[in-house]
Amino acid sequence: MFIFIVILIAAMTTVFPICGLSGQNSDVPRSAEIRIADSRGNWGYPGPFLHYPRGPGYVRMSWIFDTLVWKGCDGYVPALADSWSYDADRTAFVFHLNPDAVWHDGRPVTARDIAFTLEFFKKHPYHWITIDDVGRVETPGDRRVVIYLKRPFSPFIPNVAGTMPILPEHVWQSIDDPESCRDSRVFIGSGPYRFVDFNETQGTYLYEAFDDYYRGRPRAERLIYVHSGHPLASLITGHVDLAMIQPEAVETLRREGFAVIKDEREWVRKLMINHRKHPFSDKRFRQALAWAIDQREITEKAHRGFGAPASPGLLSPDHPMFNPDISHYSCNTDRARSLIEDMGYRKNAKGWYHLNGRPLNVKLLASNITAAGQRILDRDGDVIRMQLERVGIQVDLICLEQTTADDRIKNWRFDLALSGHGALTGDPLILNEMISTDRGGGSVNSARFDGDRELNRLLEAQVREMDEDRRTDLVHRIQEIHAELVPSIPLYYPDSFAAFHPGKNIVWFYTKGGIGKGIPIPQNKMSLMP
Repeated sequence: MFIFIVILIAAMTTVFPICGLSGQNSDVPRSAEIRIADSRGNWGYPGPFLHYPRGPGYVRMSWIFDTLVWKGCDGYVPALADSWSYDADRTAFVFHLNPDAVWHDGRPVTARDIAFTLEFFKKHPYHWITIDDVGRVETPGDRRVVIYLKRPFSPFIPNVAGTMPILPEHVWQSIDDPESCRDSRVFIGSGPYRFVDFNETQGTYLYEAFDDYYRGRPRAERLIYVHSGHPLASLITGHVDLAMIQPEAVETLRREGFAVIKDEREWVRKLMINHRKHPFSDKRFRQALAWAIDQREITEKAHRGFGAPASPGLLSPDHPMFNPDISHYSCNTDRARSLIEDMGYRKNAKGWYHLNGRPLNVKLLASNITAAGQRILDRDGDVIRMQLERVGIQVDLICLEQTTADDRIKNWRFDLALSGHGALTGDPLILNEMISTDRGGGSVNSARFDGDRELNRLLEAQVREMDEDRRTDLVHRIQEIHAELVPSIPLYYPDSFAAFHPGKNIVWFYTKGGIGKGIPIPQNKMSLMP
């Protein structure tokens, strides 16, 4: 039997333990409120089509809308589905729903809601899920759902069942334009918290516990997100209970009695490359950029050494399918210059110029970034500019607000750009989404690179392979080709820490493989479950 199927069957019969206090004792005292610091604040309204398409926006929504399955700290746990299994003969997933699940307006959650949700997302695509491979849906009873696939799709559990917010049919059946509808009804979910308020100007969010939540009333009456320019100060003064923190604050906070947690290498800082224009369309030039960049110098000078060089294969070393045999470019300025010269460029005192007399000058977009929910002052652009100029490439560094930079990347109005994303320890579908146009066309973090037939073939093959060992072989080869073709340059994995007050009897944790499809933010709703 396929390893993949074995894992799913095990998940049917085992409720994995939740980290810390969660799930241990329903008599643990409830907190009046939990306050979470956020250095950006505004991530959009917490509705499926309204939140900003980055991790913090999805997490804001996840308190309100449940999925079929979810993750604890050790693996998948039941959510709206009490159990699930894969039927290989029918290429179908079977889900049995929790009979006590109700919507925030009191109506029961039924199999029809699941079927409706899938059809709605086919008509109105939702950035966070991939349902092109979903075929028909059967609802043999109110509590049983059979989802047939058009073809095998190995990431179905993490990227559909574990990420797709389930919508109430009685609300959404009358909504034709979900991206503009802000009617209060669109915030009716089946999750542990009700949406109360979002102050767009102040960047604050307010949620209240849902009394009739099918897994028990949450252990905090109110959940509040606070926009804070200084999350550490807000944490120390007691204004908030949970905050992302800078690595240099870790030891001080531990001595003061705070609980400090560290994430695995889930998030990567990348150099995006506009491979649609010359000279970036030439593999030699992309490789020259990779040889010119010193990853450790970036972390040392821009982040005080708190970070690790990223693999040119993109996938995280903490991923079970990581290829450990890929060599790093390791900063070799001579090789970088040789590749540029091989393309027909010549060098004078001012830098490289082509034989037609045109100088080699590139524009680099940078912005203050939010890495895993934490606002970080960007100095990466300054270091990279210095490194490229060492090999004679003249660089214009352009600093923009993140949403403006994202827009320019999305519309190919850039040469080079700094960006980043998580999900590097989740399902390897992230490779498809961050490399190809087919799966990642809507993401500003995707290279949208379709220029190699073998790479395209392997990307498609790995999401069709249901045997874990064979899939691992495919994923290893994809990483090798990514390292060779350099559609983008993975730079480093930042050290990510969070701290919280242990006195509230709530233990936060980083989710292995990330929340949903791979979000590296320590705000898993399982921390607040009874």
